[in-house]
Amino acid sequence: MTLKHHTSLSCYNCVSFRSFRCCALTWIHLLWMLLVVLAPESWAHQGTQPHSIKIEGDITLGGLFPVHSRGPAGVPCGEIKKEKGIHRMEAMLYALDQINSDPDVLPNITLGARILDTCSRDTYALEQSLTFVQALIQKDNSDVRCSNGEPPIIPKPERVVGVIGASASSVSIMVANVLRLFAIPQISYASTAPELSDNNRYDYFSRVVPPDSFQAQAMVDIVKAMGWNYVSTLASEGNYGESGVDAFIQISREAGGLCIAQSIKIPREPRPGEFDKIIKRLMETSNARGVIIFANEDDIKRVLEAAKTANLTGHFLFVGSDSWGAKISPILNQEDVAEGAVTILPKRASIEGFDQYFTSRSLENNRRNIWFAEFWEDDFKCKLTRPGVRVDTGQRKCTGEERISRDSPYEQEGKVQFVIDAVYAMAHALHNMHLDLCPGATNVCDKMDPVEGGMLLSYIRAVNFNGSAGTGVMFNENGDAPGRYDIFQYQLSNTTNPGYKNIGQWTNHLRLNAEEMQWSGGDRQVPDSVCSFPCESGERKRMVKGVPCCWHCELCDGYQYLLDEFNCDTCPFDMRPTPNRTGCRPTPIIKLEWSSPWAIIPVFLAVLGILATSGVIITFIRFNDTPIVRASGRELSYVLLTGIFLIYLITFLMIAEPGVVVCAFRRLLLGLGMCISYSAMLTKTNRIYRIFEQGKKSVTPPKFISPTSQLIITFILISVQLLAIFIWFGVSPPHTIIDFEELRPPNPEFARGILKCDMSDLSIIGCLSYSIVLMVTCTVYAIKSRGVPETFNEAKPIGFTMYTTCIIWLAFVPIFFGTAQSTEKMFIQTTTLTVSMSLSATVSLGMLYIPKVYVIIFHPEQNVQKRKRSFKSVAQAATVSTHLSQKSNDKQNGETKIEPDRSQ
Repeated sequence: MTLKHHTSLSCYNCVSFRSFRCCALTWIHLLWMLLVVLAPESWAHQGTQPHSIKIEGDITLGGLFPVHSRGPAGVPCGEIKKEKGIHRMEAMLYALDQINSDPDVLPNITLGARILDTCSRDTYALEQSLTFVQALIQKDNSDVRCSNGEPPIIPKPERVVGVIGASASSVSIMVANVLRLFAIPQISYASTAPELSDNNRYDYFSRVVPPDSFQAQAMVDIVKAMGWNYVSTLASEGNYGESGVDAFIQISREAGGLCIAQSIKIPREPRPGEFDKIIKRLMETSNARGVIIFANEDDIKRVLEAAKTANLTGHFLFVGSDSWGAKISPILNQEDVAEGAVTILPKRASIEGFDQYFTSRSLENNRRNIWFAEFWEDDFKCKLTRPGVRVDTGQRKCTGEERISRDSPYEQEGKVQFVIDAVYAMAHALHNMHLDLCPGATNVCDKMDPVEGGMLLSYIRAVNFNGSAGTGVMFNENGDAPGRYDIFQYQLSNTTNPGYKNIGQWTNHLRLNAEEMQWSGGDRQVPDSVCSFPCESGERKRMVKGVPCCWHCELCDGYQYLLDEFNCDTCPFDMRPTPNRTGCRPTPIIKLEWSSPWAIIPVFLAVLGILATSGVIITFIRFNDTPIVRASGRELSYVLLTGIFLIYLITFLMIAEPGVVVCAFRRLLLGLGMCISYSAMLTKTNRIYRIFEQGKKSVTPPKFISPTSQLIITFILISVQLLAIFIWFGVSPPHTIIDFEELRPPNPEFARGILKCDMSDLSIIGCLSYSIVLMVTCTVYAIKSRGVPETFNEAKPIGFTMYTTCIIWLAFVPIFFGTAQSTEKMFIQTTTLTVSMSLSATVSLGMLYIPKVYVIIFHPEQNVQKRKRSFKSVAQAATVSTHLSQKSNDKQNGETKIEPDRSQ
């Protein structure tokens, strides 16, 4: 297939390509096909030659700059970008001028350039960058003929050896994929996306700015230095924002101790209300006050506006990437919201030589910049007159006498330094390559014509020189520059010059001047941005699943102490936790004190009882031979009074400080006093019962009713108690214990160890059980003897005594066992036991002996010998008593028995 173009110019315009062969597809065909798909139809009408700047030279460098912003839908380019576009592009021209006039760098060799506009759009930049690879595309022109039959004259396209750019990471990624196919090295002055560090995919890409992975590391170090562990991230959609946040998240995950509350992406084309929704989402995790933001200037500004609208001024603590840096435009009119924001910026300096160069540019001396007239109109807000173009009335005309910085504001764009360094890096690499390949040559030798891209790349990676700001320019194995950052904080309060203040640096490690930082309202205390605050003393952390920075604090309750950060452990049984629950301390040991209210009442009753018992015993001894004393059964009375005395005495042993001797006497006397008393009373009631029962049957007296027999029976009953006690002594010798379980309430502050004898509740009841059996048996006999005539009835006082005693002990049992779970158990049980025993002894003493003592002392005239009764009279009295009892029963049953009149 032959394609012939006839033009009025010359035959070289006639170009034809051979038909596609299935085995001869080239990369350029694929690229053109890609562009047909990606580029809007309107772009194709712009022609194959891009709008560009051409600087002649021996060696040509390519340049990619965002001279214009992204255009609206269907239009590739928008308005001109003064700083990021024109300043940066002029920085390359300035650097070329400096190099070409420098006798030490590429002497006698002139660097030229082909500079293209990317229009801040990756697909458009890809189309434009095909200009750089035209010379490397082999074309078959064998079938091309001019109309006269001669071969066409086809000019050799310029060969670009290296490219400076691009600016945006997304553009650099797109262009790098093309340039690597043709082995053209590329040095970027502003692209910081971490993925460009992948030397396998972007092996011909280098940059004089550090990648965002370094920036992300610096931001992680800043966040940790401020003690934050819970932050959110905001990223503008695109390579810069998303890659930066991804790097931050990855580094924070590897470092540990830092959690991401939310990771929010800002769409490329935000809908109305989108930023209000973003602020609302951030407030869902309001504890994450720190917000890491990788976003463009416009997105940053709109985030601050939304925060102010939501009345959240001072709530969010922003940590901004280099896109925020030390710029005024993102925070304009939102200064109060931005107060305290910490931002990061690659270490840079203003290049004085560039300021002098750029401020001296005019329409006359800068004709090589084809976009300079457009810049001039935008910068001075005027309109240039052109032939055939009418100027709108009311719009100021440009005079051409305007001067930059004098008639318009000027501040050097932040990446100018890096543009200059990128051009110098390429120049130094070419210079070193020329020295090695062309020794002694004054111009480009054959070995460098053409320049081999792979070799040039190795020289680029090996450069090491002081850049325009005096800092070293070098590259690592991935083509990345070392990370050097300045850290700023925007300060509004307590300062004479509100604005960004340098508070530190980061060069592989952080140096932060925390004392120079201040926050909203001038507060110098670093605000918190944590998921969970540190637990109080004695609280353990219960981690939230899947969020290592979040936990709930749980108090080590009861008798637990904080074993470590995450676990509680129980103190040993003889210890309790310290007030702050960080350890254990010995539990205080107590005993029942004599001064305790629980002891005073039992002791008082016991003292009165002992005095009363002693008085009765003395009275009985003093009037031992009087009828009342002899009639009461002197021998058993003394035994019974001894038991009553011992019952009172046990109170003092129960309250005394426990020891081996005290514990032994407690075992011995606790049940012995009652056993003696009730054994004696049982013997008495049994004697009376047997006498009157025998009297009903015959006049022969029953056996074992003599005083000696009664004493023997009593001592036999007592010996059972003594035998059981001595067996207990043999099986388990008495000793003291410290009971830590009895007084162990829920609040360990009130826990006490109780010094006590080795007597459980059951052993105490066991000591008393035999006496209770005797008491019940005695009560039964007292009931059976209730019908004895009053003149013979000593059983009635014993009966009343036993009835009352039973009531006392029936009340004692529920009180004693019902308080088993009380924190005052020992005191209540001891008091209940001693008072019950004293009351039962007092009942016995009061009903059996106090009336006798009263008669003996106050009515001695009644203490006289009465007629001695024989057993026969007793038997008759018993018979009469039985007869009267039967009659009484008959009457109660409603029956009247009529006896026959035996007198007739």
